[in-house]
Amino acid sequence: MSSESEDISKVSRSVSWKQGMFIALGVPLLILPSLGDVSSLVWGCCIFVWTVSVLQGFVQNLAYGEMVTVFPNATGLPGCAQTVFGAEDNKKKGYSMGKLIGAFSAWCYWFAWCPVVVIFTMMIGDYLVQMFDLGFEGWAAVGFYLVVGIVIVALMLFLGVRGLEGGAKVSTILALASLIPIIVILLGALAKGMFDFNVITTEWTRPGFCWSAEDVVLILGCFALGQWSACAWETAAVYGPEYKDPGKDVPKALFGCGIICLIMYFFVSTVVYGSLGYEEISAAGTATLKPIAEFVFGDVGSYIALFFLIVAMVLIIQTGFLGSSRSLNSIAEEGNLPAWFAKKNARGMPVNAMIFVSVFNIVLLIILEASSFVYGLSTTSMTVLTASAIGYCIANGIALAAYVKTKRDPKFASLERPFKAPKGWTGVISIMVIVQFFVWLPSLVYWSYYLSSDGGADTGITAYIAIIIAIIILAAYVPIWFMVQKKNNQAGSE
Repeated sequence: MSSESEDISKVSRSVSWKQGMFIALGVPLLILPSLGDVSSLVWGCCIFVWTVSVLQGFVQNLAYGEMVTVFPNATGLPGCAQTVFGAEDNKKKGYSMGKLIGAFSAWCYWFAWCPVVVIFTMMIGDYLVQMFDLGFEGWAAVGFYLVVGIVIVALMLFLGVRGLEGGAKVSTILALASLIPIIVILLGALAKGMFDFNVITTEWTRPGFCWSAEDVVLILGCFALGQWSACAWETAAVYGPEYKDPGKDVPKALFGCGIICLIMYFFVSTVVYGSLGYEEISAAGTATLKPIAEFVFGDVGSYIALFFLIVAMVLIIQTGFLGSSRSLNSIAEEGNLPAWFAKKNARGMPVNAMIFVSVFNIVLLIILEASSFVYGLSTTSMTVLTASAIGYCIANGIALAAYVKTKRDPKFASLERPFKAPKGWTGVISIMVIVQFFVWLPSLVYWSYYLSSDGGADTGITAYIAIIIAIIILAAYVPIWFMVQKKNNQAGSE
């Protein structure tokens, strides 16, 4: 018990609450991949979905802010979950269910962040195709997206292995740079009179919407998908142990970031839908800002605006790339992945994990693009985003359960808590655990089926492709974990 408290004092407290807040402000860009599909399903009601999803982030992130200050040496949420559930069994031989649960949560969290690379790579490809009217088809299209992916992944590796992600100050600059393009484009829509509030009021819900059981489940599925981006400002909480004064800085950073995210998600969803409406959003696909940029800045000006938007996407790719690499490294250091993933270079960067993340995303990119051409499957960046969101539901559910365990388990209850969530938050988070597993997760699975099957009209493999990807990638970890534990146990007995 005392060792954890002592660890808190050893952590370098050099991050101000303002830096922690700005670091998480790249998150609003995560709305772009799913903005079109959510809007096409629930129409103007998407504004309500995105806004409430950010409010959900307040509930969860207050708990995360407390938990990360309890375990300052754990690497974010993956590290906390592994520490809490594996605490009883770290020194025991054999196979521990608690250790598996914590490790599986970390793996799910890794899968939630890792596909950010391929998702935004495909989006960049989509924007380039529309910007320059590139008529690629078949293998030419596969080759084009592959080239884009290789260039981006090579850039991420080049920057990553040299440790050029920088500290809090550099991250702050990058986060702000990722926000500016989208703000400028949407403010232009307001200034040029493109936005029409009547579009929202007349298209608030899709035709035939009647609050049936299916309609409710689909809206719940949108919330489950929405949290993948709208709740991701948890990164402000993850810096908790490194704040100069965690007890005061954590709530400042969380509420500051949360309020800005709340404004941004409402602003982006409202202006985009009010400027385009259902028909134009559906026609734009993932490149929802292209028609707005063209209207506001003209052909030449739109190229400049979209160029900076693509740069912003590269920045969020870097966030996902580094975050997922560190997650793998954390899992390996806890003895839940092969030691190969724990290797770091002279600059302290998890180089092997970065290589794996690079290869994983390139392979996933090839599968998605080639399956669309070769097998006629309707696979897009939204396919992998939905699969990733399934992992995020599970990761959140287990991480929130870990928070409840730290409050109720005598082994953790007496640990120092520089920041504490409001009184009664344990009960609130207990409810959120149930919501994650028994409301969001099943609703998201049905949402994926409904959208991929065109409302149930197509019951072929396309209808289940996102679900299949999620099951394969998440389930693949279980045998890997058992093999690693077997090797660890054999090494310990020698």
